[in-house]
Amino acid sequence: MNITRKDLEKGQIELNVELSVDELKPLMEKGAESISKEVKVEGFRPGKVPFDVLKQKVGELAILEEAAKLSINKNIYKVLEDNIKDKQVVGQPEVEITKIAVGSPLEYRVRVNILPEVTVGKYKDFDFKQEKLEVTEEEISKVLNDLIEMRAKEKISDKTIEKGDKVIASVNLFIENVPVEDGQNPEVTIMIGKNYFVDGFDKNLIGLKKGDKKEFNLVYPDKHWQKNLSGKLVDFKVEIKEVYSRELPELNDELAKIFQFNNMEHLKENLSKTIESQKKREMDQKMEVKILDKVVDNFKFGDIAESLIKSEASLMMREMEQSVVSQGGKFDDYLNSINKTQNELMLEILPGATKRVKSALAMKEIAEIEKISISDAEMEKELDSLKKKYGHDSKVIENLSSAHYKAYLENMMLNQKTVEALKKWNIKDENSSDK
Repeated sequence: MNITRKDLEKGQIELNVELSVDELKPLMEKGAESISKEVKVEGFRPGKVPFDVLKQKVGELAILEEAAKLSINKNIYKVLEDNIKDKQVVGQPEVEITKIAVGSPLEYRVRVNILPEVTVGKYKDFDFKQEKLEVTEEEISKVLNDLIEMRAKEKISDKTIEKGDKVIASVNLFIENVPVEDGQNPEVTIMIGKNYFVDGFDKNLIGLKKGDKKEFNLVYPDKHWQKNLSGKLVDFKVEIKEVYSRELPELNDELAKIFQFNNMEHLKENLSKTIESQKKREMDQKMEVKILDKVVDNFKFGDIAESLIKSEASLMMREMEQSVVSQGGKFDDYLNSINKTQNELMLEILPGATKRVKSALAMKEIAEIEKISISDAEMEKELDSLKKKYGHDSKVIENLSSAHYKAYLENMMLNQKTVEALKKWNIKDENSSDK
């Protein structure tokens, strides 16, 4: 076997492999045996067809192609191990047969992605200050208002629309007499006072009643989230289908008891703790990003394989889609709302994907330097926790036991442990004397 290596740009290595005719001969028998299990030849059992008979049936080239496939599958990882000892291969190798002919050597090309070289920079003592965590009365009041909205009593009303009413209406949008794409709504629910469409929309409905129609126009803000409407004068055609008056409960101890709390003070205390916990998670996430951005800026990275970045971008896209779906939306509707195709969004994601790959590479280096690892006991504890959580699902339990998932879980836990160490090294203690 003759192998030549070529180091390519963008984090790839190419190996060109040649097998001589003599090296292929024993593989031809195995190739014939493999094909004979699938090809029916009268008078012979599957897998027992003589070589010459099979060659007459399918042709020698077909046997050679099967022999080549068997050889590549058997030797590919040994070829990589023997010829790329100085780099770490990631992902699956790409294999292409470049020359195959009866009576000639077999030639094939293997391309693999490798982890780039990383030059470690500063990753400690950045002295970041964590924001002071506070929960305001305004934040608690907002949640309380959401709670009473949930408990509102509604009844059909024949009166004119007032602030606080719920209205069912058809709403159609036009720009210069042309219907706005996705702007034709035969039935939409409007909470008067929330300005779901745009500021000023709800005011135009106040005073109308069921069956009334109205046409008016409003200018959308320049930075509106619906980019196809930003800065545009939009014409509205509205017909009121139904009006509901809404009676909101009072903020008192009786309301608190509905939500399983002793009194309003007890409810407010619980809301304060919930808001505080949520804000702490958000602050921690922001600080993690801040620290990792600083670390990445201080490290130097060799060429990163495009496939690594594209793979991370695809993961980020799936995360976005799952987030939209979990909130009851459709990803296609989200793409329409930001006026982008999936390919356009993917291009926007690529810089962020590159940064995430660099962050992962940096954390890998830091974990090795600082000897951060996941013990068997930590792994078992996490697996036991997951098994208890998903014990009702046999497929999940089976997946948890696989070597592939355990490797994935260990990597996730190691990254989180490294992030926690980075936070410990880089967030300044506000109670210290030099604050």
